[in-house]
Amino acid sequence: MSGDPYRGTDCSEVLLRVFEYIDHEMTTPDCERFKVHLEECGDCLSEYHRDVLLKTIVRRSCGPERAPKALRLQILAQITHVSVDLGEA
Repeated sequence: MSGDPYRGTDCSEVLLRVFEYIDHEMTTPDCERFKVHLEECGDCLSEYHRDVLLKTIVRRSCGPERAPKALRLQILAQITHVSVDLGEA
């Protein structure tokens, strides 16, 4: 492991957070570390490809269905409630 900040990403971290990477939910530095790791680690790259395929299959299977409006509003209300509770802590 050299002074390169992108080296040394642990396989267990990659496997744990692969969906964050796929869904573009990571910070730029984390994305860069993961990208380098995937370029260097065939096992993790294979898992990444399997997970991308899985998400594609699920997306196709679910079709364009959306949750009922009442359910979406309930979920948004709960998210807002939790966010407010966390903000007060």
